[in-house]
This record gives sequence, C-alpha cells and structure tokens, in this order.
Amino acid sequence: MVIPFMTVYLTQRLHFSVEQAGFVMACFGVGSVIGAFAGGRLSDRIGFYSVQFWSLLLQGFLLILLGQMQTLVQISVCIFVLSCVGEAFRPANSAAIVHYSSIENRTRSYSLARLAVNLGWSVGPALGGILASYSYDLLFWADGCTSIIAILIMRFFLPPVRKSKEEKKEAAIKIKDSSSVYKDGLYLAFIGLVTVFAIGFFQLSTMVPLYMASILHMNEAHIGITIGTNGLIIALIEMVLIYQLEGRKHGMQFIIFGVILGGLSFVSFNLLPGILAPSIIFILLFTVGEMFSIPFMTSFSISRSGEHNRGQYAALYTIAYSICTIVAPSLGGYMVEHYGFTIWWYITAGTCIATGAGFYMLYKKLTEGQLKAK
Repeated sequence: MVIPFMTVYLTQRLHFSVEQAGFVMACFGVGSVIGAFAGGRLSDRIGFYSVQFWSLLLQGFLLILLGQMQTLVQISVCIFVLSCVGEAFRPANSAAIVHYSSIENRTRSYSLARLAVNLGWSVGPALGGILASYSYDLLFWADGCTSIIAILIMRFFLPPVRKSKEEKKEAAIKIKDSSSVYKDGLYLAFIGLVTVFAIGFFQLSTMVPLYMASILHMNEAHIGITIGTNGLIIALIEMVLIYQLEGRKHGMQFIIFGVILGGLSFVSFNLLPGILAPSIIFILLFTVGEMFSIPFMTSFSISRSGEHNRGQYAALYTIAYSICTIVAPSLGGYMVEHYGFTIWWYITAGTCIATGAGFYMLYKKLTEGQLKAK
C-alpha cells in the first residue's frame, strides 16, 4: 500500500522536491540490494522459513514507524532499514517455492505465487488510495498490520521448516566449495538485462503515480484503482495464460515479446489525449508485457541454480530489481525535474525495446549452446 504512494506523499504532503523524493526512493533501493544479498545468504545457511518470518514481522513494525517520520533524514534512514529487512523476504520466498513445488510445475508455481502477490497488488493500491485520501497515517498503519497478519497466517498454516546443525554445516561447506553464481556468464548477462528492463518496470510504482497526480490531475483513490487494475488483471488471467504457454516455446521468446510490449506502453502517455485513454492503454499494455516476461524470467533464474546455491541465484535475481529501486526513482526524478515527463517516457520505452533486443541475442546464444551440447 505505501510504496506506490511514497512519491505522491513526499511531494504533495511533505512538500519535498521531485529530486528529494527520488533520493528517498533511492535509499529504499540501496537497502533492497543489501537485504536481498543478506536474505539469499541467510536462506542457504539457516533456511528460508526463519528468514521469511523475521523479515515480515519486523517490516510490519517499521512501516508503522515510517509513517511517524517527517524530515528528509528521518525518512531516508527509516526507509533504508525497512527495505533491508523487507527485501530479505524475496530470495527466501523463492527458495520456499522451490521447496514446495516440483520441476514439472515450477513455472506455474511461481505464477501462482505471483497471482497471490497481484491479488494483493490489485487490492493494496486501491485500498491504499482510499485510506490516503482520508489520512496517510491510516495508510502506514494498515500496511504495517497486514505484514504482521501475513506472518501470523504463515506461522499457523505452514509448520516451521528448520535446518539441523549438520545441514547448516553442510550448507556452509557447499556454499564455500561450490561454483559461484558469479562464474555463470550467461546468467550474469541475463541479470544485466533484467536490471535494465526493471528500470522501466519500476516506473509503475515511482514516476507513473506522480505523473497521474501532477499531469493528469487524478486523486489518490483514482490512482490507486488504476494501478491496482494491473494486479487484478494478472490475478485473473496469468495462471491460465502460463498454463497454456508453458512448454510451447522457449521461455526466452516470451520474455522478448513481454519486454518490448511493456516498453511500448509508456508511449501511450505521450500519444493519447485526455486522462482515461492513456491510463487504460498504458495499464493494459504494461500488464500484458509483465505477464509474458516476469514469470519466465523467474523460472529461467531458478533453472540455472542447484540445491546448494539456490539462495545465491535467487538473491542475485532479487538484487537486479533492487538496484533498479535505486536507479529508477533517482534517474526518473532527475529526468522529470529537468526535461519533463514526455522525454522520460520516450527514453523508458526505448530502453525496454533495446533490452528486448538484448534478450534476443541471449536467446540465440542459449540455443547455439544447446545445439553444440547435442
């Protein structure tokens, strides 16, 4: 609930500049990188269950605390700590999905997890927008409480999965002796492309709400409902779509299409008149692009890992997105402040399309490698 409205909250309620708001979101990104790295290492050593539990529990209290902060320094420090703690959840959760799924249904398992996330994303911004229109204090309290409730539900329905002392020792030895994720050249190229793509992807929760508020003059409730539509569409369609697509073509082909389509969605802001048309077309194109790209990105990421280094691979994949929570708002804030939204949307679209070309080159390299192996 909170993150989609942070730039609006900082600029319109606390009267920060766009660049200051970008700096705050960049602090969130720096913490995300550290949290993702730590979460991956801890998941390999002590197990995914404990990491998930403490991450969500502490995140809940930190979200409530964030709502009490007022100055730039206070908010920057608090959101940095919040993201360190919160992002540790993601690689642990990826490892948990592997634990509870099989190889045959892994892409669908990740898609099911995304369905849950996007059900939250469809309700969260819409409810958050309504709460924010009354009081931003309610927004921070509600988001914090949902994190705490989520971890209580996990504790009730899923028995703790703990590693024995022997397993912890064995995991530490394997991490030390196994091939490092940083020696997997193809995976590093993939991560680089994901990082560039995610700069555009994270505009949805940073510059897009600000554009809707300042240029399209939409209020918080309407912004929340519009952005929440993204999650609702994914929740309704993605599982069926992935079930139909999985195994029909190489996953990288779907990624290429999705990345390019997502990039084109930003052009709608510049080419379409009015308020309703650009918002609707943007959300539709962006959402379809997301459904074709991210589930297959996640599946490819996990397919490169082994049991002993899955946390490292998941952490690096999470870090790719975390880096963009630094770059996307700070770069976007600077560009919008100095050159305006129109230029920034064209740059974002061009970057995503160029990334699609990069994924195509990676796909050719993968297929050539498979033919040589045969």
